[in-house]
Amino acid sequence: MQIEITLLADGDADYSARDLGFLLHKHPDHVHTKKTSAGDATIFYPEVSGERTTAVLHLEVDPVGLVRGKNQRADGLLTQYVNDRPYVANSFLSVAMGRSLAQTMAGKSKDRQELTDQPLDFEVRVVPVALAGDRELLASLFEPLGYTVLSPDTTDGAMVIDLRLKAKLRLADILNHLYVLIPVMDNFKHYFIAQEEIDKLLAKGEGWLADHPARELITRRALKHRRSLANMALARLEEAVVTEEDETEDDKAEREKPEEKLEKPMRLHDIRLDTVADVLRQRNVKSVLDLGCGEGKLISRLIKERGLDQIVGVDPSVRTLEAAHRKLRLHQAGDAMSERVKLQMGSLTYGDRRWKGFDAATLVEVIEHIEPHRLSALVMSLFADARPKLIVITTPNREYNVLFETMKENQLRHPDHRFEWTRAEFENWASNVADDNGYAVEFTPLGPVDETHGGPSQMATFVLEDGK
Repeated sequence: MQIEITLLADGDADYSARDLGFLLHKHPDHVHTKKTSAGDATIFYPEVSGERTTAVLHLEVDPVGLVRGKNQRADGLLTQYVNDRPYVANSFLSVAMGRSLAQTMAGKSKDRQELTDQPLDFEVRVVPVALAGDRELLASLFEPLGYTVLSPDTTDGAMVIDLRLKAKLRLADILNHLYVLIPVMDNFKHYFIAQEEIDKLLAKGEGWLADHPARELITRRALKHRRSLANMALARLEEAVVTEEDETEDDKAEREKPEEKLEKPMRLHDIRLDTVADVLRQRNVKSVLDLGCGEGKLISRLIKERGLDQIVGVDPSVRTLEAAHRKLRLHQAGDAMSERVKLQMGSLTYGDRRWKGFDAATLVEVIEHIEPHRLSALVMSLFADARPKLIVITTPNREYNVLFETMKENQLRHPDHRFEWTRAEFENWASNVADDNGYAVEFTPLGPVDETHGGPSQMATFVLEDGK
């Protein structure tokens, strides 16, 4: 099975088709081989010129090794020698792509970053493809992403085809599309699917899967029709309808201006983060789960606390986590720091077994970004399931908004806020949550306190009661 990627460059192009070698990080004059769990993945260039250059990723699968259980991650593995798994493009090929082309799929290039970021003219061939569907399936998967499907007509039912596509896209996008959609066309994966597969799907689908018209079909097939996992993935896609990739820098700046302008004079954001860090220090916690960690501003404070042995940040956006990774300089960290500080992609409204066992969890200005009808799911996953000993939540106090001169009546501080609570509303919600789940709760105003309207922000500190 193999993928053929052809870069085209006409006479007016400001690049050469030979630059495909820079984009793939593989020199056209060499043959590049990497071992995978299924067999050897080889990259070579059968055609190289300034106008047209083709690279081939060929995967040679060991069918006997598969049947004998050489691949320990295989799902029930292949129970018979005669089957199509070693010979048609399937999830083995996706795994080989991840192993051989990881840097290209991440959109990184040391020598040609400007070219990496540019949509270019490509022809793509995947052969042979086991298609569980017809040409309409191909069209529904690829055309919304900007591809022209060149393959011949097909009939209903599973069959083997020679898939040919044409598009003007970034190479990183093409490879991520194929990584997800090859197993979707095949409607099978060779390995066991667990909750971590959701993170992998959403990472490779960042920027396109949430808005894809066939996202439900793609998600269910990619997760082997495991309904619980597919529902979790679809819910997280709904949370990511607006991503940083969809926004221009002007859009992003405009979205951030209102709350930032309002709160900056009183250093409210710093006050919140410093107060939460102080609460964790006073409680002598050893492990912290920062839910909705954003770009890691709280984590940057917690790293300095010597008593904290484990810090994990969770956020639904891959790009936000990448920004946090850079700002925290985790790429420069040694092994000890890499073990101490971790970033995970995840939803706040679905239970995650990785959340269990932490001393404390924090949600700093997070819950107001969640739809009110989904707060019960957050309560279930955090208070009822994960059950850390300490939970700290901060959220704006709506009563204080009248003191901001530039705010209009009934206006929220940020366009992404789904609601803002008064002190009484927050205390009522938090007290009910505490009573239902065996926690005691205390409330603290944050920022300069007005005698009538309270503080601009408010904090609830939940402590798990003994024996609960």
